[in-house]
Amino acid sequence: MENKEKNFYVNQFAVVDENVEIGEGTKIWHFSHVQSGSKIGKKCVLGQNVNVGNNVTIGNFVKIQNNVSVYEGVTLEDYVFCGPSMVFTNIIDPRSKYPQVGAEFYINTLVKEGASLGANSTVVCGHTIGKYAFVGAGAVVTKDIPDYALVVGNPAKIVGWLSEAGKKLKFDKDGYAYCDKSKKKYKFENDRVFEAE
Repeated sequence: MENKEKNFYVNQFAVVDENVEIGEGTKIWHFSHVQSGSKIGKKCVLGQNVNVGNNVTIGNFVKIQNNVSVYEGVTLEDYVFCGPSMVFTNIIDPRSKYPQVGAEFYINTLVKEGASLGANSTVVCGHTIGKYAFVGAGAVVTKDIPDYALVVGNPAKIVGWLSEAGKKLKFDKDGYAYCDKSKKKYKFENDRVFEAE
């Protein structure tokens, strides 16, 4: 069903609980479930079989591909991309015999603006994925990832640096790089990359 007043789309086979905010132009596809207290920004796309947990905040222009669960405690800023079947966790020591239900048990995870999380990657809770970072397919994130970093493997390790537009950065002897696609200049300093003046 489509809510004409809010101008967003929810497929007839999706479930949206009460007390949910959905931004203009957002699309929620088949078999997805958005739980109570969640806030989803404008022009997002939630693919098939996506679960958004209670009280989750999702920014604008976020794309969540099929079979992803965004659990309570996870925050996605604007322009985040979640690849197919990637995994978030929200409890560090789960045991069925000793259930940990409720926000007081959940460990928060923040995915900053423009970050991309590749297909089948896993983000262990309690970490921050930096702005425009790129987590390769199948990688397992076990620590914070800095802005613009490209990480792969298990555990995920930095293997390069990407621009805001996703192009590999090649730094000169002074630590500067330029991206033709984003039209931005970057500086590598103290094992970090940031946008240069």
